[in-house]
Amino acid sequence: MRLVVRNLSKTFSMGFFSRRHVEAVRDVSFEVKGGEIVSLVGESGSGKTTTAKMILRLLPPTRGEILFEGKDVWRDLKEREELREFRRKMHAVFQDPFASYNPFYPVERTLWQAIELLGEDLSKQDKLNLIKESLLRVGLDPKDVLGKYPHQLSGGQKQRIMIARCWILKPLFIVADEPTSMIDASSRGGIIKLLEEMREENGTSIMFITHDLGLAYYVSDRIFVMKDGRIVEEGSPDEIVLSPKHEYTKTLVSSIPKLYKRMEDLV
Repeated sequence: MRLVVRNLSKTFSMGFFSRRHVEAVRDVSFEVKGGEIVSLVGESGSGKTTTAKMILRLLPPTRGEILFEGKDVWRDLKEREELREFRRKMHAVFQDPFASYNPFYPVERTLWQAIELLGEDLSKQDKLNLIKESLLRVGLDPKDVLGKYPHQLSGGQKQRIMIARCWILKPLFIVADEPTSMIDASSRGGIIKLLEEMREENGTSIMFITHDLGLAYYVSDRIFVMKDGRIVEEGSPDEIVLSPKHEYTKTLVSSIPKLYKRMEDLV
């Protein structure tokens, strides 16, 4: 199993002197196989992104464990080289691309860093060619991007560069937090197709973090529905959309009437 999450919880204190606490994630458990695409679906504040940050080793859990390739990402990864390898194999595309860049450096710096993570002995020209190819794969003209600073590019362009970084690294696992949120509708299909190609070519597992049940239906092998920090329902896309059991899932389905009508037409 590529990823195993067991009894994962995260509690936040409301303030240094406050006794109030908020349990953002509550006893969450699930597994993701190699090459599987899953979606964690729920409204804002449901705990999706907090769960993702714990999996990515960006936010320590209060309780529970996260096993990636059989190792607990918080307890077993101690050495610098182990953490470096984890960053290469487990990668993220964040909803807010602005936070992923240093404003004092050109945007391609993040792609050069990805190549360094590969640890391959390539010439500078080979590295540059790889960067250009990655940009073309996500629909960006290198001439429009190379040498530019974050403030000179749109949110959609910056988000595509982070997906290009994934293409360079070819990680075993991608956590994609609303990966097409800033990309125009005409280009979203191409980005989703690229991620699916990475699954087919490299056996990459992908977890989509999204509020869009329609997107989850069309791209996922399984869907986990999250509400108030808990997974309230899980199943195949057809099970979730055509035969929802939990009242919250039914509400999500009913909020996308066009998709729901199309699904009814199929049965």
